[in-house]
Amino acid sequence: MKILMVLTSHDKLGDTGKKTGFWLEEFAAPYYAFIDAGATVTLASPAGGQPPLDPSSDTEDAQTKDTKRFKEDTDAQNHLANTQKLAEVTAEDFDAVFYPGGHGPLWDLAVDKNSITLIENFVQQDKPVAFVCHAPGALKNVKIDGEYLVKGKKVTGFTNSEEDAVGLTDVVPFLLEDTLKANGGNYQKADDWASYVVEDGLLITGQNPASSEEAAKQLLKRLKG
Repeated sequence: MKILMVLTSHDKLGDTGKKTGFWLEEFAAPYYAFIDAGATVTLASPAGGQPPLDPSSDTEDAQTKDTKRFKEDTDAQNHLANTQKLAEVTAEDFDAVFYPGGHGPLWDLAVDKNSITLIENFVQQDKPVAFVCHAPGALKNVKIDGEYLVKGKKVTGFTNSEEDAVGLTDVVPFLLEDTLKANGGNYQKADDWASYVVEDGLLITGQNPASSEEAAKQLLKRLKG
């Protein structure tokens, strides 16, 4: 099994002067789920190299068994520090793709032409695509045969109420829940901060950080199908 993980390269939280990036748990939990299942994992980002870590995901109260494991895993740290450039990876070389969230993807992956084409290619090659938390924002401009990929599909992602709870409703470039609905998605959600994953065809989405491991496991189940 060859799995591609695509991370954000965007580190500015709008005009707040604060930093953002990828969410540590949303990278670490799937990464280890894949590695432990024997998959070969390749990491990519728009800019290549070290993706920016959202500092809010690195606080003591945000740590999990997987983030702690990552902090003691120099191989994984080196792997993350040397992501490939997104423009240089192709769907042909992988069995599936997984996008971790954090707020960063709302700014770069949502409009990144390489990312949009990559997702479209995975789907056209009948390969599963998975996204967690804010990463479904990368689907904003993804179309298959002129229709939004999410149209008519069960999909989830960070809720408007979760965005409100972290105080970023007026900071983000778009609200994920609203955008998924506007693009015709059959948006679904569970309670805020609870693990929730939906699968529809090739599309797997998780609602929030707590959904990271479950989303990865759904993808693995799909691949082992």
